[in-house]
Amino acid sequence: MLIELNALHWVYVIFTLLILGFMVAKRDTTLVCIIGIFLLSIIATSSLSTSIMTIFNSFIFAIIELLGTILIISIIVGMSSILTKTGISQVMISPFTKFIKTPTLAYWVIGILMMIISWFFWPSPAVALLGAVLLPVAIEAGLPALGVAVAMNLFGHGIALSSDFIIQGAPKITADAAGIPVTDLISSSIPLVFVMGIVTTITAFILLKKDLKNGKLKADKDSDMNMDKVENDDEDSERILSAKMRRIFSIIVPVVFLIDVIVMLVANLQGGDATALIGGTAVLILIMVSMSTYKDKALEQITTHLIEGLKFGFQVFGPIIPVAAFFYLGGGGFTSVIGEYLPAGSQGIVNDLGLALANVVPLNAGVGAVTLTTVGGITGLDGSGFSGLALAGSVANLFSIAIGRGIETLAALGQIAAIWIGGGTLIPWAVIPVAAICKVDPFDLTRKNFKPVMIGLAVTTIVGIFLI
Repeated sequence: MLIELNALHWVYVIFTLLILGFMVAKRDTTLVCIIGIFLLSIIATSSLSTSIMTIFNSFIFAIIELLGTILIISIIVGMSSILTKTGISQVMISPFTKFIKTPTLAYWVIGILMMIISWFFWPSPAVALLGAVLLPVAIEAGLPALGVAVAMNLFGHGIALSSDFIIQGAPKITADAAGIPVTDLISSSIPLVFVMGIVTTITAFILLKKDLKNGKLKADKDSDMNMDKVENDDEDSERILSAKMRRIFSIIVPVVFLIDVIVMLVANLQGGDATALIGGTAVLILIMVSMSTYKDKALEQITTHLIEGLKFGFQVFGPIIPVAAFFYLGGGGFTSVIGEYLPAGSQGIVNDLGLALANVVPLNAGVGAVTLTTVGGITGLDGSGFSGLALAGSVANLFSIAIGRGIETLAALGQIAAIWIGGGTLIPWAVIPVAAICKVDPFDLTRKNFKPVMIGLAVTTIVGIFLI
Protein backbone atom coordinates (compact mmCIF):
# COMPACT_ATOMS: atom_id res chain seq x y z
CA MET A 1 0.00 0.00 0.00
CA LEU A 2 1.37 3.41 -1.00
CA ILE A 3 1.32 5.91 1.90
CA GLU A 4 0.67 9.54 1.06
CA LEU A 5 3.74 11.57 1.94
CA ASN A 6 3.27 14.21 4.64
CA ALA A 7 5.36 16.90 6.32
CA LEU A 8 7.48 14.34 8.18
CA HIS A 9 8.65 12.78 4.94
CA TRP A 10 9.45 16.11 3.29
CA VAL A 11 11.35 17.41 6.31
CA TYR A 12 13.38 14.20 6.33
CA VAL A 13 14.20 14.59 2.61
CA ILE A 14 15.08 18.29 2.96
CA PHE A 15 17.42 17.69 5.89
CA THR A 16 19.03 14.70 4.19
CA LEU A 17 19.88 17.01 1.27
CA LEU A 18 21.05 19.73 3.68
CA ILE A 19 23.35 17.29 5.45
CA LEU A 20 24.79 16.26 2.08
CA GLY A 21 25.23 19.92 1.12
CA PHE A 22 27.04 20.77 4.35
CA MET A 23 29.33 17.77 3.86
CA VAL A 24 30.16 18.94 0.34
CA ALA A 25 30.94 22.40 1.73
CA LYS A 26 33.22 20.74 4.33
CA ARG A 27 31.12 22.13 7.18
CA ASP A 28 30.06 20.33 10.33
CA THR A 29 26.58 18.78 10.23
CA THR A 30 25.82 18.49 13.97
CA LEU A 31 23.57 21.57 14.17
CA VAL A 32 21.70 20.61 10.99
CA CYS A 33 21.03 17.12 12.38
CA ILE A 34 19.79 18.51 15.71
CA ILE A 35 17.42 20.93 13.98
CA GLY A 36 16.17 18.09 11.77
CA ILE A 37 15.51 15.87 14.82
CA PHE A 38 13.69 18.72 16.56
CA LEU A 39 11.49 19.51 13.56
CA LEU A 40 10.55 15.86 12.99
CA SER A 41 9.47 15.63 16.61
CA ILE A 42 7.58 18.93 16.71
CA ILE A 43 5.68 18.00 13.55
CA ALA A 44 4.83 14.56 14.90
CA THR A 45 3.95 15.48 18.50
CA SER A 46 3.09 19.21 18.38
CA SER A 47 4.78 19.40 21.78
CA LEU A 48 7.72 21.74 22.43
CA SER A 49 8.82 19.97 25.61
CA THR A 50 8.65 16.53 23.97
CA SER A 51 10.62 17.76 20.97
CA ILE A 52 13.36 19.15 23.21
CA MET A 53 13.47 15.81 25.03
CA THR A 54 13.62 14.02 21.68
CA ILE A 55 16.97 15.65 20.87
CA PHE A 56 18.50 14.08 23.96
CA ASN A 57 16.65 10.78 23.62
CA SER A 58 17.70 10.40 19.98
CA PHE A 59 21.34 10.80 21.05
CA ILE A 60 20.84 8.11 23.69
CA PHE A 61 19.26 5.81 21.08
CA ALA A 62 22.20 6.39 18.69
CA ILE A 63 24.78 5.83 21.44
CA ILE A 64 23.08 2.59 22.51
CA GLU A 65 23.09 1.40 18.90
CA LEU A 66 26.74 2.39 18.43
CA LEU A 67 28.03 1.51 21.89
CA GLY A 68 29.36 -1.91 20.95
CA THR A 69 31.25 -0.40 18.04
CA ILE A 70 32.65 2.45 20.13
CA LEU A 71 33.71 0.09 22.88
CA ILE A 72 35.49 -2.46 20.69
CA ILE A 73 37.45 0.28 18.94
CA SER A 74 38.33 1.89 22.27
CA ILE A 75 39.56 -1.42 23.71
CA ILE A 76 41.63 -2.20 20.60
CA VAL A 77 43.26 1.23 20.73
CA GLY A 78 43.92 0.87 24.47
CA MET A 79 45.59 -2.49 23.91
CA SER A 80 47.55 -1.16 20.94
CA SER A 81 48.89 1.74 23.01
CA ILE A 82 50.50 -0.56 25.57
CA LEU A 83 51.85 -2.90 22.88
CA THR A 84 53.52 0.08 21.20
CA LYS A 85 54.79 1.61 24.44
CA THR A 86 56.40 -1.63 25.58
CA GLY A 87 57.97 -2.32 22.19
CA ILE A 88 56.01 -5.55 21.65
CA SER A 89 54.51 -4.22 18.43
CA GLN A 90 57.95 -3.49 16.99
CA VAL A 91 59.16 -7.00 17.77
CA MET A 92 56.02 -8.49 16.20
CA ILE A 93 56.73 -7.01 12.78
CA SER A 94 60.55 -6.96 12.84
CA PRO A 95 60.83 -10.41 11.12
CA PHE A 96 59.18 -8.93 8.04
CA THR A 97 62.06 -6.48 7.55
CA LYS A 98 64.27 -9.21 6.05
CA PHE A 99 61.81 -9.61 3.17
CA ILE A 100 62.09 -5.95 2.15
CA LYS A 101 65.01 -5.87 -0.27
CA THR A 102 63.56 -4.05 -3.30
CA PRO A 103 61.04 -1.20 -3.84
CA THR A 104 58.51 -3.73 -5.15
CA LEU A 105 58.81 -5.95 -2.08
CA ALA A 106 58.71 -2.87 0.16
CA TYR A 107 55.43 -1.69 -1.36
CA TRP A 108 53.62 -5.04 -1.19
CA VAL A 109 55.03 -6.31 2.13
CA ILE A 110 54.28 -3.03 3.94
CA GLY A 111 50.88 -2.78 2.28
CA ILE A 112 49.75 -6.32 3.05
CA LEU A 113 51.14 -6.11 6.59
CA MET A 114 49.32 -2.82 7.10
CA MET A 115 46.07 -4.39 5.89
CA ILE A 116 46.34 -7.40 8.20
CA ILE A 117 47.26 -5.34 11.27
CA SER A 118 44.53 -2.80 10.49
CA TRP A 119 41.89 -5.53 10.33
CA PHE A 120 42.67 -6.44 13.94
CA PHE A 121 43.90 -3.16 15.45
CA TRP A 122 42.50 -0.51 13.06
CA PRO A 123 44.70 1.71 10.84
CA SER A 124 45.51 4.45 13.38
CA PRO A 125 47.70 2.28 15.66
CA ALA A 126 49.05 0.38 12.64
CA VAL A 127 50.31 3.61 11.04
CA ALA A 128 52.49 4.52 14.01
CA LEU A 129 53.69 0.94 14.39
CA LEU A 130 54.70 0.32 10.77
CA GLY A 131 55.96 3.84 10.18
CA ALA A 132 58.40 3.67 13.07
CA VAL A 133 59.81 0.26 12.15
CA LEU A 134 59.47 -0.28 8.40
CA LEU A 135 59.81 3.22 6.93
CA PRO A 136 63.62 3.31 7.25
CA VAL A 137 63.87 -0.24 5.87
CA ALA A 138 61.71 0.62 2.86
CA ILE A 139 63.72 3.76 2.12
CA GLU A 140 66.95 1.76 2.23
CA ALA A 141 65.37 -0.71 -0.22
CA GLY A 142 64.71 2.14 -2.67
CA LEU A 143 61.04 2.95 -2.08
CA PRO A 144 60.56 6.69 -1.41
CA ALA A 145 58.73 7.81 1.72
CA LEU A 146 55.82 8.93 -0.47
CA GLY A 147 55.55 5.39 -1.85
CA VAL A 148 55.49 3.98 1.69
CA ALA A 149 52.73 6.45 2.60
CA VAL A 150 50.69 5.42 -0.46
CA ALA A 151 51.00 1.72 0.42
CA MET A 152 50.06 2.25 4.07
CA ASN A 153 47.15 4.50 3.08
CA LEU A 154 45.58 2.31 0.40
CA PHE A 155 45.92 -0.99 2.23
CA GLY A 156 45.09 0.33 5.72
CA HIS A 157 42.67 3.24 5.47
CA GLY A 158 41.39 1.88 2.17
CA ILE A 159 41.01 -1.91 2.02
CA ALA A 160 41.08 -2.75 5.74
CA LEU A 161 38.95 0.13 7.04
CA SER A 162 36.36 -0.04 4.25
CA SER A 163 35.88 -3.78 4.80
CA ASP A 164 36.41 -3.93 8.59
CA PHE A 165 35.75 -7.68 8.58
CA ILE A 166 37.08 -8.38 12.09
CA ILE A 167 36.10 -5.46 14.34
CA GLN A 168 32.99 -4.75 12.20
CA GLY A 169 32.63 -1.12 13.26
CA ALA A 170 31.87 0.33 9.83
CA PRO A 171 29.56 -2.49 8.64
CA LYS A 172 27.55 -2.29 11.88
CA ILE A 173 26.72 1.40 11.36
CA THR A 174 25.87 0.93 7.67
CA ALA A 175 23.86 -2.25 8.21
CA ASP A 176 21.84 -0.75 11.08
CA ALA A 177 20.91 2.27 8.99
CA ALA A 178 19.99 0.02 6.07
CA GLY A 179 17.96 -2.28 8.30
CA ILE A 180 19.85 -5.47 7.39
CA PRO A 181 22.00 -7.93 9.39
CA VAL A 182 25.68 -6.95 9.50
CA THR A 183 26.66 -10.44 8.28
CA ASP A 184 24.64 -9.95 5.09
CA LEU A 185 26.39 -6.65 4.41
CA ILE A 186 29.84 -8.11 5.01
CA SER A 187 29.28 -11.13 2.76
CA SER A 188 27.94 -8.91 -0.03
CA SER A 189 30.82 -6.44 0.34
CA ILE A 190 33.59 -9.05 -0.07
CA PRO A 191 33.73 -9.05 -3.91
CA LEU A 192 33.44 -5.25 -4.04
CA VAL A 193 36.14 -4.76 -1.38
CA PHE A 194 38.59 -6.97 -3.23
CA VAL A 195 37.84 -5.47 -6.65
CA MET A 196 38.39 -2.01 -5.20
CA GLY A 197 41.53 -3.09 -3.38
CA ILE A 198 43.13 -4.96 -6.26
CA VAL A 199 42.42 -2.29 -8.88
CA THR A 200 43.53 0.59 -6.66
CA THR A 201 46.73 -0.90 -5.26
CA ILE A 202 47.91 -2.30 -8.61
CA THR A 203 47.19 1.03 -10.35
CA ALA A 204 49.05 2.93 -7.63
CA PHE A 205 52.00 0.53 -7.88
CA ILE A 206 52.23 0.90 -11.66
CA LEU A 207 52.16 4.70 -11.37
CA LEU A 208 54.80 4.66 -8.62
CA LYS A 209 57.12 2.46 -10.71
CA LYS A 210 56.57 4.74 -13.69
CA ASP A 211 57.46 7.83 -11.63
CA LEU A 212 60.57 6.12 -10.25
CA LYS A 213 61.68 5.16 -13.77
CA ASN A 214 61.05 8.66 -15.16
CA GLY A 215 62.80 10.33 -12.24
CA LYS A 216 59.67 12.15 -11.05
CA LEU A 217 60.00 10.30 -7.77
CA LYS A 218 63.39 9.63 -6.21
CA ALA A 219 64.34 7.31 -3.38
CA ASP A 220 65.74 9.03 -0.30
CA LYS A 221 68.50 6.88 1.12
CA ASP A 222 69.22 9.30 3.98
CA SER A 223 67.38 7.40 6.65
CA ASP A 224 69.91 7.70 9.49
CA MET A 225 67.61 9.94 11.51
CA ASN A 226 64.77 7.43 11.21
CA MET A 227 67.03 4.53 12.17
CA ASP A 228 68.23 6.44 15.22
CA LYS A 229 64.63 7.01 16.21
CA VAL A 230 63.89 3.29 16.05
CA GLU A 231 67.00 2.48 18.05
CA ASN A 232 66.07 5.03 20.70
CA ASP A 233 62.55 3.62 20.84
CA ASP A 234 64.02 0.17 21.41
CA GLU A 235 66.17 1.50 24.24
CA ASP A 236 63.17 3.14 25.90
CA SER A 237 61.02 0.03 25.60
CA GLU A 238 63.87 -2.08 26.98
CA ARG A 239 63.64 -0.15 30.22
CA ILE A 240 59.88 -0.78 30.40
CA LEU A 241 59.79 -4.48 29.44
CA SER A 242 62.69 -6.89 29.04
CA ALA A 243 63.68 -8.08 25.57
CA LYS A 244 62.79 -11.66 26.51
CA MET A 245 59.25 -10.73 27.57
CA ARG A 246 58.77 -8.63 24.45
CA ARG A 247 59.67 -11.62 22.29
CA ILE A 248 57.32 -13.88 24.26
CA PHE A 249 54.39 -11.47 23.94
CA SER A 250 55.17 -10.83 20.26
CA ILE A 251 54.40 -14.52 19.71
CA ILE A 252 51.47 -14.77 22.14
CA VAL A 253 49.50 -11.81 20.74
CA PRO A 254 49.22 -12.89 17.07
CA VAL A 255 48.73 -16.56 18.05
CA VAL A 256 45.84 -15.67 20.37
CA PHE A 257 44.14 -13.57 17.69
CA LEU A 258 44.70 -16.35 15.15
CA ILE A 259 42.97 -18.74 17.56
CA ASP A 260 40.09 -16.23 17.74
CA VAL A 261 39.73 -16.33 13.96
CA ILE A 262 39.72 -20.15 14.00
CA VAL A 263 37.08 -20.15 16.77
CA MET A 264 34.95 -17.73 14.72
CA LEU A 265 35.08 -20.06 11.72
CA VAL A 266 34.51 -23.29 13.65
CA ALA A 267 31.77 -21.94 15.95
CA ASN A 268 30.31 -19.74 13.17
CA LEU A 269 30.60 -16.64 15.35
CA GLN A 270 29.49 -13.52 13.49
CA GLY A 271 28.46 -9.95 14.15
CA GLY A 272 28.29 -9.05 17.84
CA ASP A 273 29.58 -12.44 19.02
CA ALA A 274 32.69 -12.18 16.84
CA THR A 275 33.29 -8.62 17.99
CA ALA A 276 32.86 -9.64 21.64
CA LEU A 277 35.46 -12.40 21.23
CA ILE A 278 38.00 -9.98 19.76
CA GLY A 279 37.19 -7.35 22.40
CA GLY A 280 37.48 -9.78 25.32
CA THR A 281 40.78 -11.09 23.95
CA ALA A 282 42.14 -7.54 23.64
CA VAL A 283 41.20 -6.80 27.26
CA LEU A 284 42.96 -9.96 28.46
CA ILE A 285 46.09 -9.07 26.45
CA LEU A 286 46.03 -5.55 27.91
CA ILE A 287 45.82 -7.04 31.43
CA MET A 288 48.59 -9.59 30.84
CA VAL A 289 51.01 -7.06 29.36
CA SER A 290 50.24 -4.53 32.10
CA MET A 291 50.80 -7.10 34.87
CA SER A 292 54.11 -8.17 33.32
CA THR A 293 55.30 -4.62 32.66
CA TYR A 294 54.20 -2.48 35.58
CA LYS A 295 54.06 -5.06 38.39
CA ASP A 296 52.72 -3.25 41.49
CA LYS A 297 51.37 -0.34 39.38
CA ALA A 298 49.55 -2.62 36.93
CA LEU A 299 46.07 -1.89 38.31
CA GLU A 300 46.42 1.82 37.60
CA GLN A 301 48.03 1.27 34.19
CA ILE A 302 45.22 -1.04 33.03
CA THR A 303 42.74 1.73 33.78
CA THR A 304 44.98 4.36 32.19
CA HIS A 305 45.21 2.51 28.88
CA LEU A 306 41.48 1.76 28.84
CA ILE A 307 40.76 5.45 29.39
CA GLU A 308 43.18 6.33 26.60
CA GLY A 309 41.27 4.03 24.27
CA LEU A 310 37.88 5.40 25.34
CA LYS A 311 39.05 8.97 24.73
CA PHE A 312 40.00 7.99 21.20
CA GLY A 313 36.75 6.09 20.63
CA PHE A 314 34.47 8.93 21.68
CA GLN A 315 36.63 11.50 19.89
CA VAL A 316 36.18 9.56 16.64
CA PHE A 317 32.47 8.87 17.14
CA GLY A 318 31.52 12.20 18.68
CA PRO A 319 30.62 13.80 15.31
CA ILE A 320 28.89 10.59 14.17
CA ILE A 321 26.33 10.40 17.00
CA PRO A 322 24.14 13.39 15.88
CA VAL A 323 24.21 12.17 12.25
CA ALA A 324 23.29 8.63 13.25
CA ALA A 325 20.58 9.97 15.61
CA PHE A 326 18.90 11.78 12.72
CA PHE A 327 19.06 8.90 10.25
CA TYR A 328 17.91 6.31 12.78
CA LEU A 329 14.64 8.28 12.91
CA GLY A 330 14.11 7.33 9.27
CA GLY A 331 13.62 3.71 10.32
CA GLY A 332 12.63 1.88 13.47
CA GLY A 333 14.25 4.54 15.65
CA PHE A 334 11.32 6.89 15.03
CA THR A 335 8.86 4.78 17.04
CA SER A 336 11.44 4.02 19.74
CA VAL A 337 12.42 7.67 20.25
CA ILE A 338 9.35 9.76 19.31
CA GLY A 339 6.49 7.29 19.51
CA GLU A 340 3.62 5.98 17.39
CA TYR A 341 3.07 9.13 15.35
CA LEU A 342 3.58 7.85 11.81
CA PRO A 343 0.55 7.59 9.48
CA ALA A 344 -1.47 4.38 9.59
CA GLY A 345 0.11 1.76 7.35
CA SER A 346 3.48 3.52 7.31
CA GLN A 347 6.56 1.28 7.11
CA GLY A 348 8.88 4.01 8.35
CA ILE A 349 9.90 7.30 6.75
CA VAL A 350 12.62 5.79 4.55
CA ASN A 351 10.47 2.87 3.40
CA ASP A 352 7.60 5.22 2.57
CA LEU A 353 9.92 7.42 0.53
CA GLY A 354 11.33 4.38 -1.27
CA LEU A 355 7.89 3.17 -2.27
CA ALA A 356 6.93 6.66 -3.45
CA LEU A 357 10.17 6.94 -5.41
CA ALA A 358 9.55 3.60 -7.08
CA ASN A 359 6.23 4.91 -8.35
CA VAL A 360 7.72 8.14 -9.71
CA VAL A 361 11.27 7.41 -10.90
CA PRO A 362 12.15 4.32 -12.94
CA LEU A 363 15.27 3.52 -10.93
CA ASN A 364 17.50 0.70 -12.11
CA ALA A 365 20.66 -1.01 -10.89
CA GLY A 366 22.94 1.37 -12.80
CA VAL A 367 21.38 4.54 -11.44
CA GLY A 368 21.29 3.08 -7.93
CA ALA A 369 24.93 1.98 -7.93
CA VAL A 370 26.25 5.27 -9.30
CA THR A 371 24.13 7.25 -6.86
CA LEU A 372 25.29 5.26 -3.81
CA THR A 373 28.95 5.60 -4.80
CA THR A 374 28.43 9.34 -5.29
CA VAL A 375 26.57 9.76 -1.99
CA GLY A 376 29.23 7.76 -0.17
CA GLY A 377 31.98 9.84 -1.74
CA ILE A 378 30.29 13.12 -0.87
CA THR A 379 29.78 12.10 2.75
CA GLY A 380 33.47 11.27 2.96
CA LEU A 381 34.46 14.85 2.17
CA ASP A 382 34.38 15.74 5.87
CA GLY A 383 37.48 13.58 6.33
CA SER A 384 35.85 11.12 8.73
CA GLY A 385 34.52 8.41 6.47
CA PHE A 386 32.32 7.12 9.27
CA SER A 387 30.01 10.11 9.58
CA GLY A 388 28.32 9.30 6.26
CA LEU A 389 27.78 5.57 6.83
CA ALA A 390 24.35 6.04 8.39
CA LEU A 391 23.32 8.16 5.40
CA ALA A 392 24.72 5.60 2.94
CA GLY A 393 22.78 2.81 4.63
CA SER A 394 19.61 4.87 4.71
CA VAL A 395 19.85 5.80 1.02
CA ALA A 396 20.62 2.16 0.12
CA ASN A 397 17.43 1.13 1.90
CA LEU A 398 15.51 3.82 0.04
CA PHE A 399 16.86 2.85 -3.40
CA SER A 400 16.59 -0.91 -2.88
CA ILE A 401 12.88 -0.55 -2.19
CA ALA A 402 12.51 1.41 -5.42
CA ILE A 403 14.60 -1.09 -7.42
CA GLY A 404 13.20 -4.13 -5.65
CA ARG A 405 16.53 -5.75 -4.73
CA GLY A 406 20.22 -5.19 -3.98
CA ILE A 407 20.15 -3.44 -0.60
CA GLU A 408 23.32 -5.20 0.60
CA THR A 409 25.32 -4.34 -2.53
CA LEU A 410 24.08 -0.74 -2.57
CA ALA A 411 24.95 -0.27 1.10
CA ALA A 412 28.39 -1.82 0.54
CA LEU A 413 29.07 0.57 -2.36
CA GLY A 414 28.17 3.56 -0.21
CA GLN A 415 30.36 2.30 2.63
CA ILE A 416 33.35 1.64 0.38
CA ALA A 417 33.15 5.07 -1.28
CA ALA A 418 32.65 6.92 2.01
CA ILE A 419 35.62 5.31 3.74
CA TRP A 420 38.03 5.24 0.81
CA ILE A 421 37.49 8.95 0.24
CA GLY A 422 36.92 10.16 3.80
CA GLY A 423 38.66 7.52 5.86
CA GLY A 424 42.10 8.66 4.90
CA THR A 425 43.09 8.33 1.22
CA LEU A 426 41.78 11.38 -0.67
CA ILE A 427 41.09 14.11 1.89
CA PRO A 428 44.26 16.06 2.82
CA TRP A 429 43.26 16.57 6.47
CA ALA A 430 42.43 12.86 6.80
CA VAL A 431 45.83 11.60 5.58
CA ILE A 432 47.80 13.76 8.02
CA PRO A 433 48.68 10.86 10.41
CA VAL A 434 50.24 8.81 7.60
CA ALA A 435 51.86 11.89 6.05
CA ALA A 436 53.34 12.91 9.40
CA ILE A 437 54.77 9.45 10.13
CA CYS A 438 56.30 9.21 6.65
CA LYS A 439 57.38 12.89 6.67
CA VAL A 440 55.65 13.74 3.37
CA ASP A 441 53.27 16.51 2.32
CA PRO A 442 49.63 15.40 2.85
CA PHE A 443 48.63 17.19 -0.37
CA ASP A 444 51.30 15.27 -2.31
CA LEU A 445 49.95 12.05 -0.83
CA THR A 446 46.34 12.79 -1.82
CA ARG A 447 47.46 13.72 -5.33
CA LYS A 448 49.27 10.37 -5.62
CA ASN A 449 46.20 8.53 -4.34
CA PHE A 450 43.66 10.39 -6.47
CA LYS A 451 43.93 8.58 -9.81
CA PRO A 452 44.17 5.02 -8.40
CA VAL A 453 41.24 5.57 -6.01
CA MET A 454 39.00 7.15 -8.65
CA ILE A 455 39.78 4.35 -11.13
CA GLY A 456 39.07 1.82 -8.39
CA LEU A 457 35.73 3.40 -7.51
CA ALA A 458 34.68 3.47 -11.17
CA VAL A 459 35.50 -0.22 -11.71
CA THR A 460 33.92 -1.23 -8.38
CA THR A 461 30.71 0.65 -9.23
CA ILE A 462 30.48 -1.14 -12.59
CA VAL A 463 30.95 -4.51 -10.86
CA GLY A 464 28.32 -3.46 -8.29
CA ILE A 465 25.79 -2.85 -11.07
CA PHE A 466 26.06 -6.49 -12.13
CA LEU A 467 25.79 -7.72 -8.54
CA ILE A 468 22.59 -5.83 -7.70
